[in-house]
Amino acid sequence: MNEINSTNNRSLTFEDFKNENGLTFWWASDLLIMLGYKDMKSFQKVLDRATKAFVSLNIPHYENIIAFQREKEGDEFLDFKLSRFACYITVMNGDPKKVEVAEAQAYFAQQTRKFELYIQNSDQIERLLIREELTEGNKSLTSIVKLSGVEDFAKFQNAGYIGMYNMPSWKLEKKRGVKKGKLMDHMGRTELAANLFRVTQAEERIKNKGIKGQASLEQTHYEVGREVREIIQKNVGKNPENLPLEKQLSDVKKELKDGHKKMVKEEKDTKKKK
Repeated sequence: MNEINSTNNRSLTFEDFKNENGLTFWWASDLLIMLGYKDMKSFQKVLDRATKAFVSLNIPHYENIIAFQREKEGDEFLDFKLSRFACYITVMNGDPKKVEVAEAQAYFAQQTRKFELYIQNSDQIERLLIREELTEGNKSLTSIVKLSGVEDFAKFQNAGYIGMYNMPSWKLEKKRGVKKGKLMDHMGRTELAANLFRVTQAEERIKNKGIKGQASLEQTHYEVGREVREIIQKNVGKNPENLPLEKQLSDVKKELKDGHKKMVKEEKDTKKKK
C-alpha cells in the first residue's frame, strides 16, 4: 500500500498507522492521505458509501466507523476511528482511477485472503450498494404508479422488462437458469445500474408528463426500457439479456460478513497474546 510518509529512511505502511486504545483502529484522516484525497470533505462521500455497505450487510457501522472530535495543533476537527474491516470497505469504495486507491485495493485483496475474503475489486461492493438503491427505487416507482392508476402491477413491471430485454421477467429467469425472484441478485454492476436507470427514469417520466391509466403506464415503462436497451447495445456491444451472470449477492454478503467476524476475532486474539 502506498506510503504516506517516511522516517529514519523507512517507509511507513498501513500497519504503522494502527492505533491501540481499547480497540484497534486507524484514523480516517490518515487513510484519506494514503488514498490520495485532499481533505475530509472530499473523503466524506467514500465514508458515506462505506456506511451504506455496513447497513446492507447488517453489520453495526457505529462500531466500525466511530465519529470523534479531535484536537490537533490547536485546531478542532471531526475525524473517524475506523476498524480494519471499515478500512477495507472504505478502500473498496474509493475511486479506482486514483493510483493510490488502486494500490490500496490490491494491498487489501492480498491481505484479506487469510480471512477468506476473495473480493478482488470494488465491483462486488458496488453491486451491493446499487442493489439496495434499486430496491428503494422499485418501492418509489410502485408508489407512483399506484397513485397513477395502475391496476395490474405485474403487467406494468413486465412492460419495462420486455422493453429492455425483449421478454418478461419469468422468461429471462428461465433463460438464465436462476430461481424465481433472484434475477437481480445475479446481475453485474453495469446491468444493475442500467435497471436502476430504467426505474428512476420511468418514475420521472410518469410524474413529469402526468401519465395515467394502466395502458399508458405500461407503454411508458416499455419505452423507457427500450431506450435503456439501446444504450446498453451501444455502450456494451451486447443485448441486455446476454450480459454475464455474477456470483449471487447473498454469497457476496456471506463472504463479507464471515470476513468481518474473522478480522474481529484475530484482533481480539492478538490483544490477548500481548
